[in-house]
Amino acid sequence: MTARLRKFWLSVNASYWFLPALFSIAALLLASLTIYLDRSGWADFLNDVTWLQPARPDGASNMLTVIAGTMIGVASTVFSITIAAVAYASGNYGPRLLTNFMEDRGNQFSLATFIGTFVYSITVLRTVRGEDERPSNIEDATASVLPGFVPQLSLLVAFALMLLSVAVLVYFLNHIPSSIRVNTVLKGIGARLLEEIKELFPDKNRGEKTHGAPSGTPITACDTGYVQAIAFKRLEELAQRENGKLKLAVRTGDFVHPEVAIAYWADMDSIEDPPDDKVRAAFTLGSMRTPSQDMQFLIDELVEIGLRALSPGINDPFTAVTAVHWLGAATAELARRNLTRSYEDDGEEPHLVLLEDDFEHFVARGFGAMRSGVATNRIAALVTFDALVDAASTLDDEERRAVIRKEGDQLARQAREHLTGPELEAVEARYQQFNGRIER
Repeated sequence: MTARLRKFWLSVNASYWFLPALFSIAALLLASLTIYLDRSGWADFLNDVTWLQPARPDGASNMLTVIAGTMIGVASTVFSITIAAVAYASGNYGPRLLTNFMEDRGNQFSLATFIGTFVYSITVLRTVRGEDERPSNIEDATASVLPGFVPQLSLLVAFALMLLSVAVLVYFLNHIPSSIRVNTVLKGIGARLLEEIKELFPDKNRGEKTHGAPSGTPITACDTGYVQAIAFKRLEELAQRENGKLKLAVRTGDFVHPEVAIAYWADMDSIEDPPDDKVRAAFTLGSMRTPSQDMQFLIDELVEIGLRALSPGINDPFTAVTAVHWLGAATAELARRNLTRSYEDDGEEPHLVLLEDDFEHFVARGFGAMRSGVATNRIAALVTFDALVDAASTLDDEERRAVIRKEGDQLARQAREHLTGPELEAVEARYQQFNGRIER
């Protein structure tokens, strides 16, 4: 149940219907409240405010009609612009970035504000009664000082929502072009990646080794898809209850299908009737990878943008340079962290053993994956050597420093196959500087 709720929340978080629906309900409740206050006489004090001219029925109807019509038109335009921006970003930066733009709270709140204002205005409009209209009940006949019924407080709130909507529209028109700028996109991915690293690996590097390949009694998957989320605490509780170890064979972001092992039971008192179905229920599967719990997906996004920028059809090395800078920052953060995770309790042996990756894996996932594109461009290659040196500058772990040195060696070898003349000479000179600085 926890995994299903998490999957539902992930889908809601990346949708354009949840916040507009929530704001519509809130607007309906707010309209009901203000209309009640107008009818019950709580808002009669507004008639005594000299600088606030009370509205007449015709003026109130026209005002609410204009606000409602304008808001639904603006909401349609905002939705069209948002979809166009999402399509542009997806086509230029990669389809895997679609989720990032769908989760953009600025776009969601803008659309929700216009929809909410529309619902509020329509709800209040139906209560406005002209001077020649007969009231629906006796209470309405005495609900207002003016002939007919004009909800003065409700109109004032509608006017305030209209002003808020104008401010939101100005914000939206500035937010959309800013959000699709490649530097903004890369910053969003890179900053989120750094936060994920700090959250997943809070401890400093102490030289621990990652666990080996899992073994034991396998638990196989029953469905097909990407692992989008894992309920780690639920798995830990199951392992403790069985008084054994549960070793995960997959991580978030891996693709599984029936008969593929997702975990192993080990060191159990009895292997009769283990709760395999409950273990499977702790894994959320879907048709695509998501950034939630999947730090490597964020690394892949940076690599994808960098490789697209270095492709012959685009040839934008400076976008690739920005991607390299964020990869360098993430690599430096990983280099300082203890990359083993376990659920230990008061120093006891952990019941849940996670499938971990070492530092070399993360370097290969980032710089190694981008190497084929970086090696074809002098500018990107020079910056990559600098980023590798910066990542190693604060390291006192010789094993991890050797991993960075190896990546620099491989980049130099691959660059020799693609570059010639002065470009290759510049890269060779930077490579010599890299060797000198990495040995310090």
